[in-house]
Amino acid sequence: MTVKNKYETKPLDCWGKAKELRKNFYQDVWEAKEKGKLLVTGGEYSFLPLPAGLGDYEFLGGEPFGATVATDPEFCVRAHDATAARGYPTNMCAYMRAYWGCMFLDETPPSVFPFFGKFIRPDFCLPWVMCESHGKWYQTVAEYYDIPIYAIDVPLRPHSSDEQRRQSHIKHLVTQLNDAIEWMEKITKRKYNDERLIEAVSYEIDSTALWAKVCELNKNIPAPLDMKTMFSLYVINGLIRYKKEAPEFYRMLYDEVKDRVKNQIAALATERFRVLHDPEPVWHYLRMFRHLGEFGVVCVASLYGFLVGTAFERGENGSWVPAKTLEERGLRLGTREDALRVLAESYIDKPAVMGWYPKNKVEDTVRIAKDWRCDGAILGLNRGCTFTAGQMEVKWALQENGIPTVLYEANMADPREFDEKGTMRRIDMFLYNQGLEKLED
Repeated sequence: MTVKNKYETKPLDCWGKAKELRKNFYQDVWEAKEKGKLLVTGGEYSFLPLPAGLGDYEFLGGEPFGATVATDPEFCVRAHDATAARGYPTNMCAYMRAYWGCMFLDETPPSVFPFFGKFIRPDFCLPWVMCESHGKWYQTVAEYYDIPIYAIDVPLRPHSSDEQRRQSHIKHLVTQLNDAIEWMEKITKRKYNDERLIEAVSYEIDSTALWAKVCELNKNIPAPLDMKTMFSLYVINGLIRYKKEAPEFYRMLYDEVKDRVKNQIAALATERFRVLHDPEPVWHYLRMFRHLGEFGVVCVASLYGFLVGTAFERGENGSWVPAKTLEERGLRLGTREDALRVLAESYIDKPAVMGWYPKNKVEDTVRIAKDWRCDGAILGLNRGCTFTAGQMEVKWALQENGIPTVLYEANMADPREFDEKGTMRRIDMFLYNQGLEKLED
């Protein structure tokens, strides 16, 4: 079937900058110790700005590292085997097993980390605990390297929770953050500088709000971005949202994407069908998204993709709206308590924190599919993450709301649990049933 291009398209001007930031981050991590910096590790959603008061540091987030390892399938299998050889079952978080495997092997995949070689030994672990695996993930790291660990409990909040419960959760979190600062001072023997904390928190609040604004622009037709690209862009916040380079980059990206919307510059020139994908992508098979483009299909939204590194709030009708930057709020952080409270509020109010409730996940996915004007949905039954909980209920809810849906099984970071040919046949059949055929060049 021949369909002429409907829209102009071109690469992002700031794509090179995004690649540079990602490369520089990992190089900074691997050179941290020799440059006298602290090296901290934990989940990418951990409180990355918190060590800022101790001086120069780098924070290695486990999930983006595990996802990057998965892009080298051969090495990733070796890493998983090294973890399994120590008695850990294969039904645990695949990011965690890939991270542990690199730790046990004392290796990193040369195809994606060519200048790293061996794994790194962190100075301490500072994980958040919300996902079921994170506390034990970094307990294992701490025990293996004989280093300290401080795990911060993030209470989950359902949509229906009242303001009293919200304030109680914020107080609980601020108390833990203050305790963590005292603990870090004790184990590092460094005096904490509140000004550096305030600066780092300000960067995080602004960069996550700006990325949410970028995501919101994808409601437009044609979509200025596709999710494959967005999965590469959101990771900047997963890596360095506590550094000034993050809000600087997202301001640049936001301005460019606004210009793309204004001039109808599309992610896919032949856009004619929009889909939502959820949860995590199959990192070792991102070609799936390019394959969709051969049918004129563009993936424009993802609950998981919009959770990571963003700061959305809920509007009165339940829609997701970007949070405001500090400047838009007219807010200036002046003390440690100001910074910790704003940081705690941003975490307690994140849809990500609420999304672990299956009921919340169902409501949010339907809302996103409608607001981002999706014609269909592709849902993965991901064996590598507990965020898949509630996925069948999501499927039923989408279909009840007139959004056709297809399921496939996979593991986001274990290539042995993915049937490429069978999955693509299933997706192709779904697209054919929507009246779509492959487009001729």
